[in-house]
Amino acid sequence: MSPAADDSRFLKACRREPTDVTPVWFMRQAGRYLAEYRARRQKHSLLELCHRPELAAEVTLQPVERLGVDAAILFADILLPFEPLGLGLTFAASDGPQITRPIRDAAQVLELPPVDPAQDLGYVIEAVRLAARALPQHIPLIGFAGAPFTLASYAIEGGSTRSFVLTKRFMYGEPRAWHALMERLAELVGRYLAAQAGAGARALQLFDSWVGCLSPADYAAYVFPHSQRALALARRAGVPVIHFGTGTATFLADFARAGGDVIGVDWRIPLDIAWEQLGPGRAIQGNLDPVALLAPRPLLEAGVRDVLARGGGRPGHIFNLGHGVLPETPVDALRRVVEIAHGG
Repeated sequence: MSPAADDSRFLKACRREPTDVTPVWFMRQAGRYLAEYRARRQKHSLLELCHRPELAAEVTLQPVERLGVDAAILFADILLPFEPLGLGLTFAASDGPQITRPIRDAAQVLELPPVDPAQDLGYVIEAVRLAARALPQHIPLIGFAGAPFTLASYAIEGGSTRSFVLTKRFMYGEPRAWHALMERLAELVGRYLAAQAGAGARALQLFDSWVGCLSPADYAAYVFPHSQRALALARRAGVPVIHFGTGTATFLADFARAGGDVIGVDWRIPLDIAWEQLGPGRAIQGNLDPVALLAPRPLLEAGVRDVLARGGGRPGHIFNLGHGVLPETPVDALRRVVEIAHGG
C-alpha cells in the first residue's frame, strides 16, 4: 500500500489521527436510492448482483464520485454465508430475506457443513478485488460481514422479526446448541472478513444490526465472547475494524470491550455521551438518524451540525448515519451532508 493510500481521511480517522475535515461515508450507500442501482435491478435480482463480481463491484463504485464520500462499502448481503451453510436464501420483493431451512433444534447445528469463506464465498472476494482495484487510492474499500448474533437470529427466525421469540427461546432453552452455533458463526465471520482484507479491503465492519433486542446481561452471557472472537480473527488481517450495532446504548461499554478500532453507534444516544462512555482509546462512527435525510433541509442541516459539534472536531470521528440509507432518500440530501461534514 502506498503512503498516499494509507493517508486517506477515513483510515487516519480510524487510527484517531487528525484529518483536515471529518470523513464521511454512509451505510447502504450502494443501493436502492440510486437510479443507477434501480436500473441494474430491473435486469438482475439482488442475489444475481451479489453472485456476479463485476456487477457487485460496479454497484459498489456507483455512489463514490456522485456523493463525494471518503470510503466505499462493498455491495453484498450479510446473509450470503447462509448459502454454503445449506440454510437456503431467497429474497422476496416485499418481505425481504427468507431462510428456507431455518435452524429450529440442536441437531441442525451439528449438521452444518464446514465453510471455507475464501472458496465458498469466492465471488464476494473477487468483487472485493475488482472494486479495490478500481477505486482511487484515497478512497478505501470497506469489507463487511454480519455479526454472529444477527446471523444466528436470521437463521433461527427464518427471516426478519420484531419479537425475536424463536431466537431467544433457542438461546435460553438450548444454551449448548446456541453457543455451538455462535462459535461456528464467529469463526466463519472472522475468516470471511480476513479474506476480504486479503483481497484488498482496507477496513472491515462487523454489523450487529439486531443486537439491541437483548438486555445487557444477555449480551454479556450469550453474545459477547462470540463477537469478541469474530473481531479478534478479523483484526489479524492488519486493517482497522469497525464494530457497529443498533440499540447498544444500555451496554455500550461491553459492546466496545468485545473489540473494534472504531465503534459505530446509532442515533438513540448522543455522540458525545457515547464517546465519553467509550473512552479516549476508541474512534467513533455515527450517528445521524437516517430519517433525518427526509426532513426539510434546515432541519437536516441542523442535525448534521449537531452531530459534528458533539464530535468536537476530535481526531477519530467518522460521520455516518445511525443505520443504513433508506430507499426513498434523495441523493441531493446525502450530497449536502457530505458538504457540511467537509466544512461546507
